[in-house]
Amino acid sequence: MPTRIRPAASQKIEFENSRGVKIAAALDLPKSSIRAFAVFAHCFSCSKDFAASRHVANALQNEGIAVLRVDFTGLGHSDGEFSNSNFSTNLEDLQAACAWLSQHHRPPEILIGHSLGGAAVLMAALDMPNIKAVATIGAPSAPAHVLHLLGDKRDDIERSGEAEVLLGGRPFKIRRQFLDDVSAFDLTKRLRELKADLLVCHSPIDAIVGIENAQDIFLAARHPKSFISLDQADHLLSKPEDASYLAGVISAWAARHFPSADKFYEDAGHIIAAESGEGPLHLNVNAAGHALQIDEPESVGGTNRGPTPYDLLGAALGGCTTLTLRLYANRKKLAVEHIETYVDHEKRHVNDCEQCEEGKKRVDHFDRRIKIVGDITDAQRQRMLEIADMCPVHKTLEQSSHISTNWADG
Repeated sequence: MPTRIRPAASQKIEFENSRGVKIAAALDLPKSSIRAFAVFAHCFSCSKDFAASRHVANALQNEGIAVLRVDFTGLGHSDGEFSNSNFSTNLEDLQAACAWLSQHHRPPEILIGHSLGGAAVLMAALDMPNIKAVATIGAPSAPAHVLHLLGDKRDDIERSGEAEVLLGGRPFKIRRQFLDDVSAFDLTKRLRELKADLLVCHSPIDAIVGIENAQDIFLAARHPKSFISLDQADHLLSKPEDASYLAGVISAWAARHFPSADKFYEDAGHIIAAESGEGPLHLNVNAAGHALQIDEPESVGGTNRGPTPYDLLGAALGGCTTLTLRLYANRKKLAVEHIETYVDHEKRHVNDCEQCEEGKKRVDHFDRRIKIVGDITDAQRQRMLEIADMCPVHKTLEQSSHISTNWADG
């Protein structure tokens, strides 16, 4: 089930956890209206840029779900020393990520975690009543399961207090406090308290975290819960087709839990432009029952996830011109194969806003260029250029309009 990835905005984010450590994250915003926010926790010694996490984030974006991918303390682009981190600090980093989303957007409702990150999101969700859905990928049923990755170095850590361990081919310093901390959590004992819907994803051939861990998690949790077998996938989902399949499964599962914004567009009798809460200047638009969005460029404080009001104004002129010419060509039975209208607006919207209360009138200039493909004469082509000026939107822009403003009911 390959996942079609389309371009989407991704923002670099930084915030501090409760210990004052700067945490790095990436916020992946969908092009469509946001149905929910999710937080992704990576595997032990990985980072937010792990391939599987990016696949999942992109698939969720296609379903209108924004994803905040977090680098835990000492990993990826986050500050702090990995040797000073542990399972408890992972939970603190998750809490800080959720708090950042709550402050700048809205509280997350989905937690997704891979491997030890899966155990972390399960533990975190127990104390977050706003979380409605949790998905785990190759997660251990006990956080202490990760200790087997230390091999013979575990004895050195217990004896000397610390040791350097190779994890994924990279050296990491592990201290005794990590061993003590991760052993203190009894996850399965508390899973019956989980009130969120649960999706357990695990490979039956996972050589790092055995399939019995998925069974323990699934049996310990209450319904609603689901299990997906990641057949033939390794623990790190190193094959692109496995990561793509996982992404499709999680995105389809998550999308069922969160309604789309379709109800906003049921009223086809009005044009409604409403703040979405998904960005400082982002709007959801109901254009006579059709879903649109408006935004501003990042340079003026927006998130650039939609056209500006002036972009839409230019599009209205261009669209009306093309339609007017098509109707004329059809009526006159002209051999016109294709029509395009290019529109440029000369005035910058930032300057407009700065001077809108100064009483200074400014003239808007629209540069309209028309391309017509077809076997027509020069005289017919010239007549179509004249017809373009009869476009209703063209006439509206050239004439003075009256706008009345009143309070909406409620």
